[in-house]
Amino acid sequence: MFSRRHPYLFFLLMISTISGVSMVLIFFFIFIGVGGVGITNLSTIRGEKVGVVEITGAIIDSKETLRQIKQFREDDTIKAIVIRINSPGGGVGPSQEIFREIRKTIPLKKIIASMGSVAASGGYYIAAGTNGIMANPGTITGSIGVIIGYTNFETLFQKIGLSPVVIKSGEFKDIASPVRPMTEKEKELLQEFVNKTRYQFVRDVSEGRGRPTAEIEPLADGRIFSGEEAKANGLVDQMGNLEDAIEWAGRLGGITGRVVPVYAQREQLSLIQYLTDSMVHRLTRQLTNPSMEAAYLYRPGS
Repeated sequence: MFSRRHPYLFFLLMISTISGVSMVLIFFFIFIGVGGVGITNLSTIRGEKVGVVEITGAIIDSKETLRQIKQFREDDTIKAIVIRINSPGGGVGPSQEIFREIRKTIPLKKIIASMGSVAASGGYYIAAGTNGIMANPGTITGSIGVIIGYTNFETLFQKIGLSPVVIKSGEFKDIASPVRPMTEKEKELLQEFVNKTRYQFVRDVSEGRGRPTAEIEPLADGRIFSGEEAKANGLVDQMGNLEDAIEWAGRLGGITGRVVPVYAQREQLSLIQYLTDSMVHRLTRQLTNPSMEAAYLYRPGS
């Protein structure tokens, strides 16, 4: 009866019983919140500052990155910004949104891209918008191109006796359906879409790097480059690590003394908010995303 009337308290009691963690600790973690530790009052830190924005993993959502760039852009104590990228790429839209926010910011503050182990496809798209790119000799980068992929389950469904029924409002409404073969018209339509999206990628790299599209085109066949190869091809400016990139950004921003790197304050969420938002986000993606998705994504072995 208790579990019906007070499901949340019952859930917490169960966790406490199973794991041996006291209720005091559980409530402590719920109410202090979770999230990265950042700088809330930059004016208390001595030295001239460079803001560091980290982009790690697949680029799925741009909201937090946009917020951090804007925070540093509007803070007068931040003299320049470093975008630290460790990403194989991701969605077209989020990559383009971050690129555009960088382009809006560089007239006001210098931005340097620092590439970690991998900054490919959408990761390179973002880097191309900055004032300069620094990579390690072995950084995996490049992969300028677009990919759409999906899995066809038609044969599997036939084996287990499932017969999907689809009612649609137009010829292409279920394009890339996993339960039937793709038609030639659908292939042509998707290829045209991929080609146009690739052109946007090449155009923005050309703008960001200050090079004619004719020079970018031969490099935009999806191949990857090491950091050294990318530099030889004009896709990267300098070799160096994160500390070197921070120093470079600081000097471009007019800092003559000690350069102090600071990280953006991440949005604080309670544990329940964090878990709920994560579950809702994942469920929404599963329900709203089609079976195929255009992406700027480097896939090892592909």
